[in-house]
Amino acid sequence: MKPDAISGHPGVAARRLRDSWVLLGLLLACLALAAGGDEWRELGRYDRDALAAGEYWRLVSGHLVHLGWGHLWPNLAALVVIGFLFEGTLRSVDWLLTALVAGGAIDVGLFFLDPGVRWYVGLSGVLHGFVAAGAFELALRRQALGVILGVALSAKIVFEQTVGPVPLTAGAVGGPVIVAAHLYGATGGLLAAAAARFVRRWRSRV
Repeated sequence: MKPDAISGHPGVAARRLRDSWVLLGLLLACLALAAGGDEWRELGRYDRDALAAGEYWRLVSGHLVHLGWGHLWPNLAALVVIGFLFEGTLRSVDWLLTALVAGGAIDVGLFFLDPGVRWYVGLSGVLHGFVAAGAFELALRRQALGVILGVALSAKIVFEQTVGPVPLTAGAVGGPVIVAAHLYGATGGLLAAAAARFVRRWRSRV
């Protein structure tokens, strides 16, 4: 742990809050929508037919609603762990960009490449995007953790695409696992991280 992380200095707390507001916002939004029960989940889920009818808010809300508390709490726990894991690696703008690009990649991928997926809920695809972005950035900094996470994430996605969902996950979340969302989310996260790195390097040369 960094020395300033335990110093209790107000500036440290302010910096942490500033860098994590995107994650905090996601957590609170998921909790608020979960409080609405089945009605809000039905209204918010990614639904192919509803999107075709013009209900475009589902492109965002579909990532925030969940099948139930058994589906929600593992995703929120993972969100917190990911936030601590990449603290100091990803800034607030990185979190925001990754969430938007990963979420968008999932929406586009499911709608155009997986027409058989009629509906989808959950934050897990975006979480895969966060891990991909963080691993990419750490690997570029020549940190072993980035390589380890990248290899582990790649292995998980390959397993899901060739074999199917990780055993027991469907039963744990209470419904089908759309593994394509993990692939699209990770791809979006990687693209977001690469774009952010390119922009920062370009600005440093101007």
